[in-house]
Amino acid sequence: GVVKAFLYFFSLIYGLVVRVLIFIYRLKPYRLNCKVISVGNITLGGTGKTSLVSLIAQYLKQRGHRVAILTRGYKKPVASCQLPVASYETMGDEPYMLKMNLKDVPVVVDTDRIRATKLAIRDYGADTVILDDGLQQWKIKKDLEIVTIDSTNPFGNGYLIPRGILREPLSYLKQADIFVLTKTNLNPDNQDIKEFFNQLNPSALIIESIHRPLGFCRVDKRDEFLKTDALAGKNVTLISGIADPDSFENLIASLGINIALAFRFPDHYSYARKDLENVIRESQKKSIDTIITTEKDAVRLNNLPPIDHGLRLLYLRIELKIIKNEQEFYNRLLGLYSY
Repeated sequence: GVVKAFLYFFSLIYGLVVRVLIFIYRLKPYRLNCKVISVGNITLGGTGKTSLVSLIAQYLKQRGHRVAILTRGYKKPVASCQLPVASYETMGDEPYMLKMNLKDVPVVVDTDRIRATKLAIRDYGADTVILDDGLQQWKIKKDLEIVTIDSTNPFGNGYLIPRGILREPLSYLKQADIFVLTKTNLNPDNQDIKEFFNQLNPSALIIESIHRPLGFCRVDKRDEFLKTDALAGKNVTLISGIADPDSFENLIASLGINIALAFRFPDHYSYARKDLENVIRESQKKSIDTIITTEKDAVRLNNLPPIDHGLRLLYLRIELKIIKNEQEFYNRLLGLYSY
């Protein structure tokens, strides 16, 4: 109780600071010389932002728009696209994963999104930028504010950090244009969440989506592909360093795969050779010959020196699939260019 009271006190201070910053920045937001789409979340942890950013970028690219993705990266303070060679070390795991999957879409890593946008316009002729994790970019005028909500844990305990996981007060979601409920296949009963948003922000569009598994790829050979049913009934080891390991493990289990061992590391964990060696050793003790990880983890694991272990190290490819109000969502995107 004492600890909770202590954390609650600091959450009040945090909330006051956030409210003051939002008020100041929104007095005169910076207008960028292109369309600005923000994809963000109001909570700490993984909500599916990166998958949605990828979907939006691909859709707009196919319709002839010059799209660039702007992200701050994780502990990456410089604009990585200015460097001659893009790599995991210079960009961070999620931006590099986006770069690998969206080869012809520029990914700009910079903590200063205004500077990054100017670079994207100057160097790539971007007419549209997507702000990855952009909800808290209050100083920028946005054409479309999209908020991703993890339907399995939408708001945590309802408190601001550090008492809870909210990054800003829920009342500020009144500014959102679209709410995207993610992982609804793991929590089909989300009527209460939708009713909350309908009361808070009646004009916003509510989208439902799932994380759909596509198949498995080798970490060291991305072109080798296995279908989702290829490992059904097989004992495997899981390794993950992401914000929501439960969703990953539940998704694997839903494919009929037996999870014999599961190793969890902190989000964005920088793997060392000894970490992988320990996973391999424990797997061999149980006669497990297949290790499965996430695509984000695969970027970091592939950065390790090769280990001759005789096991298959695979990662699960997934995509975000909109299952409700899909056409309305795309109409909102295309509506940005109708004036």
